[in-house]
Order: sequence, then C-alpha cells, then structure tokens
Amino acid sequence: MLRIFALLTVLLAGATVAGAALAAEPEHGTRDQAVAMVKRVETMFQKDGAGATFKAITARTFNDRDLYPFVYTLDGTDCVAHGANSAMVGKNLIGLKDQDGKFLIHELSEAAKKGGGWVDYKWPNPITKLIEAKSSYVERMGDFFVGVGVYR
Repeated sequence: MLRIFALLTVLLAGATVAGAALAAEPEHGTRDQAVAMVKRVETMFQKDGAGATFKAITARTFNDRDLYPFVYTLDGTDCVAHGANSAMVGKNLIGLKDQDGKFLIHELSEAAKKGGGWVDYKWPNPITKLIEAKSSYVERMGDFFVGVGVYR
C-alpha cells in the first residue's frame, strides 16, 4: 500500500511539473485572432489616420504573443510599419524571398489587391528566433495593405 501511495505521489508530482512546463510555453495566436487584429488596425487607420496608426504598430501597441501587424504600400515596395522589426520600416522589400524562394511581399500585395486573404510562407518567429511556417491574413487599407500572421 505504501508503495502504491509513493508511486502515485511521484506520478502526481511529475504531472504537476509537466503541466507547469506546458503553461510556460508561449501560446500562439490563432487565425481568428489575426483577422481580428487586422480589423483593429483598420479601425484605428480610419479613425486616427495613417501616421498615428503606423506609429502605434511600430511601437508594438497591437502586439499579442506572436501576433503583430505589418503595413506596406499597396504595391509592396515600401514597409511603412512593422510590429516585430522596426528596422524594416522604410525598406523596399518587394524582392524579398523566403527560404523556399517565394516572393512573399509580392504575394501579400497581390492578395490584398484581390480583396484580401491568406498567404503561406516562411518567416522568423520573433519569440523562438527560428524560421517557421507562417500564414498571414492581409487586407487592402486605402493605398496600403495590412497583415497579421500566425505561425503554424
């Protein structure tokens, strides 16, 4: 009986440690949360204008776990706001390829021009620092497009 109690105690302690380790893992954003973030950016853009919105994005005001917005000119030639890497702002990244050779900014731009949607590509995760599969939802926002991606 004492052996069974000791075994149960060890198993319970192990489960508690495993549960705590899982709780410490960063939770990933969902596709629905990415779309909702795009909508929040668009609402601020309509209410407060481009300058205030782009500044808020680059200041990481919208960021939530691994979700962050980014904004480019509609033709994709200029990054005007980026919630994960402010060094990208002001850069022409239309020729940027992911590790599989996909012209990702071009594809994001084309999706936005067609009314919006999801684009799959590979991108560095700001939390893990690894190149990961990502799907970004984009929509046209005046002369720009806004996107938010989820790591898969």
